[in-house]
Amino acid sequence: MQLGITLKMAGATPHPDMDVVLEAERLGFSQVWTGESYSTDAVSPVAWVLARTTRIKAGTGIMQIPARTPACAAMTAMTLQALSGNRFLFGVGMSGPQVVEGWHGVRFGKPMTRTREYIAVVRQILAREKPLAFAGEEYTIPYAGTDATGLGKPLRSIIHGDPSLPIYTASITPAGLRTAGEVANGTLPIFYSPEQPRIVSDPILAGMTKAGRPARLAGFDVAPYVRTRLGPDVAACRDAIRPELALYIGGMGARAKNFYNDLAMKLGYPDAARTIQDLYLDGKKNAAAAAVPDALIDEISLVGPAERIRDRLAAWKEAAKDGHVGTIVLTGASIEAMRVVAEATL
Repeated sequence: MQLGITLKMAGATPHPDMDVVLEAERLGFSQVWTGESYSTDAVSPVAWVLARTTRIKAGTGIMQIPARTPACAAMTAMTLQALSGNRFLFGVGMSGPQVVEGWHGVRFGKPMTRTREYIAVVRQILAREKPLAFAGEEYTIPYAGTDATGLGKPLRSIIHGDPSLPIYTASITPAGLRTAGEVANGTLPIFYSPEQPRIVSDPILAGMTKAGRPARLAGFDVAPYVRTRLGPDVAACRDAIRPELALYIGGMGARAKNFYNDLAMKLGYPDAARTIQDLYLDGKKNAAAAAVPDALIDEISLVGPAERIRDRLAAWKEAAKDGHVGTIVLTGASIEAMRVVAEATL
């Protein structure tokens, strides 16, 4: 099992904590991931990290598909590959309709079709076998709309990319996980229970079968985000995580369309998921956070004193031994917490 971290880029004037990244590299962590919503982008911090490190890989977790054409994303990937000695990890995803339509100002459309086609275009560009031409439901290259100039022609990338570039998706729905199994090399689940790995694994394997790929997780990196808080007071560590979980389960999306709420239900917390959402959408954010069950936090996170975290890692190691998990990506981990996990894992 490999280890990764997320790089925090929050606040009005965010700045990456490179001490954390450099310590992760020293400890033998293999990955660092940055994300984007409607604040900082994912690519700039990755470039910053790759420029200041020598071994650790850095990935976009995730680049939002609606924010960039697939050709732009491929150009970005090839550039970062070239600059870093192939230490870039390419993570893409759709985001939700609130961000897609409310921030990027484009239609949400068919997210799975869009993801498949997007990755197919990127892979064509990386393979560089012929000039790029693609005719799909969501993307047509060269552009052939009624207002086209007629001057567009298929082009081949000048730079030579690496066709083996690992491509990850950020998937939490069964359809999204099946799509990951069809077209990706890994996925980044935001909530994951090592006791219930088949919630993630089974759809991935179904997608592999559908695509005619060997239906096995060997070589496919399931890399869940694992919220991590080290401290002597377990309750205080849980409380540090509650607001983020309440935001996702309660407020990340509309009442009738919240993928994270659906996942909390699937993990076995339907009553709590409904309560958290009702409270959050009524503006009672503190009460929503308080309603996040201790059991859910413990199941998907690493919290408490060092010995408790070491004990809890046994379940994650078991999931990895059975092939369900390739990497655990620590989020919110202090340097001390990273050391505890590394010592127990690597």
